[in-house]
Amino acid sequence: MTASAPAFIEVDGKRIAYRRQPGKAPGLVWLGGYKSDMLGTKAETLAGWAAGEGRSFLRHDYSGHGESGGAFADGTISKWLAESLAVFRKFTEGPQVLVGSSMGAWIALRMNEELNKAGEGERVAGLVLLAPAPDFTVELVEPQLTDAQRLELAEKGYFEEPSEYSPEPYIYTRALIEDGRQNLVMTAPIHTHCPVHIIQGLADPDVPHSHALKLMSLLPADDATLSLVPAGDHRLSRPEDLELMTRAVGETIARAAG
Repeated sequence: MTASAPAFIEVDGKRIAYRRQPGKAPGLVWLGGYKSDMLGTKAETLAGWAAGEGRSFLRHDYSGHGESGGAFADGTISKWLAESLAVFRKFTEGPQVLVGSSMGAWIALRMNEELNKAGEGERVAGLVLLAPAPDFTVELVEPQLTDAQRLELAEKGYFEEPSEYSPEPYIYTRALIEDGRQNLVMTAPIHTHCPVHIIQGLADPDVPHSHALKLMSLLPADDATLSLVPAGDHRLSRPEDLELMTRAVGETIARAAG
């Protein structure tokens, strides 16, 4: 399936690219990872699956990502969350399953929290979280900072790190790390009020599976499932990983309806 050209919506002065497929609810909303775009293997697989099931599917690029405007280094969790909520509210109707990959899982959890706070909790039918990296700035980045990186953050406001997934380096800014502390979700029990399915690879070099186990331990009141994939890496894009993802989405829809 070939992705159509994107449409655009302006959010906080940024041109945000999105793609929307019509269909029934519960639909799917894709939330990509840090420095990822909406045309990756998992998003494209979900687009095809949703089309086959007759379900709506919405995806977008955060500012500074993919086809959206803005500079990557200007992004923070709060900004990307605001963009995601704006796109969600404008282009979805009825309950939706949020499918978040890596940082997208953090955005999904924060979206769910904000929608519940606003009395719109019924809009989230379920969460499918792939290699979830909520709170990654505090839990995974800050503890690993070298003295040189701390100095760069203090003096330049950012540091760069080579990426296995892109020729461009990852940029971590002081603003991203400071803003991350305002968006933490793993400091207390998490009440999603919907089914949650976490898929985590045991061979993930970026997000240790202990992070997924900690997240599971914070979901005591909800219908939560954890699938550990012995040879799964951070991408979770092998055919068997993609099949597990679509199965989890189908099961989450069924659980939400049940």
